[in-house]
Amino acid sequence: MARRKLTILGSTGSIGRSALDVIGRFPDRFEVVALAAGRQAALLAEQVRAFRPKLVAVADEAAARELAGRLGAEAPEILVGEAGSCAVASLPEVEYVLAAISGSAGMRPTAAAVDAGKTVGLANKESMVLAGEYLMGKARQTGAPILPVDSEHSAIFQCLLGHHRDDVRRLVLTASGGPFRTWSEEAIAASTPAQALKHPNWSMGAKITVDSATLMNKGLEVIEARWLFDLPPERIGIVVHPESVVHSMVEYVDGSVVAQLGTPDMRGPIAFALSWPGARLPLDLPRLDLPRLGELRFEEPDGVRFPAFRLCYDALRAGGTAPAVASGADEAAVEAFLAGRCSFPQIAGAIEEALSRHQVRRIGSVEEAVAASDEGRRLAEAWLAGKGNRR
Repeated sequence: MARRKLTILGSTGSIGRSALDVIGRFPDRFEVVALAAGRQAALLAEQVRAFRPKLVAVADEAAARELAGRLGAEAPEILVGEAGSCAVASLPEVEYVLAAISGSAGMRPTAAAVDAGKTVGLANKESMVLAGEYLMGKARQTGAPILPVDSEHSAIFQCLLGHHRDDVRRLVLTASGGPFRTWSEEAIAASTPAQALKHPNWSMGAKITVDSATLMNKGLEVIEARWLFDLPPERIGIVVHPESVVHSMVEYVDGSVVAQLGTPDMRGPIAFALSWPGARLPLDLPRLDLPRLGELRFEEPDGVRFPAFRLCYDALRAGGTAPAVASGADEAAVEAFLAGRCSFPQIAGAIEEALSRHQVRRIGSVEEAVAASDEGRRLAEAWLAGKGNRR
């Protein structure tokens, strides 16, 4: 069997590290041709030594100099900036691109992989949030399969396999509820970044962990699911599931519900996406021990304490540039919260303000999607810098 040739976008992030852990276990199945990362030159140098890619992209010239200095004669060709990430995403010899650059920064490299007709393992949900309709249309034109890597969308993908799509009544995304699931509105309002970053089940980057705490992450996943699975928002639901064992479900027209269960470890969905459509990869992850768990709980999400996910439904119904604006506003607000410049409730407040001030437009290009996200960021920052930034 020929080895699958890979590019990893975002190799030093949490998804990228987990993916390389999986890949490293199967050297006969995968070959890493290229890596793209930001500024973590020390970690990237370790990855280059371990996987020997022929091409690497980093965020800027300073990171390139540091990486070259660390690797010396071992250094591969090093590209810089967004153009470098787009180049490694579209290398002719690469078959598969794992898109795991977080935030709107991952939009253009992901689009470059789709334009080049690569199989795309999608962990950058912002690409679908910013320009889902546009990207899926491009994928149909180029023949690029887009495979979900997020645990929830991977679960839905797995639950749909072997079933008739016309039989689907709705999709149900599960949410852990985050660290504030049982907290009062008053306690949530006084919460700190350190408390928001204490996720009860998952180990993730700071941005996505805060998004999990606000439930914004689940709203963004609804937008992503709408385009990945071609269903309207009223047929995509959310349920809070504190144990994070049921990763998502599909309800069929006869009342049957098919669920995908597993331990909360991203290496599972990553491995499934990397090996598809071939056989599953045997992983030595902890096995799911249902008797030890004892019970699995499910709750309705609370749109009063956690309004962010409702705003995503509003943006999705508004269509066009609205989801991109919501995503950009969220990025700015989470950055402000982590830096101590706004309160936790003001994250949702900034998103709502950005959406209320935005005039929705149709998206016809990657540039227009990124511009809408940037507009959302500016609107949120302006609100937070003014009357909104009162803790």
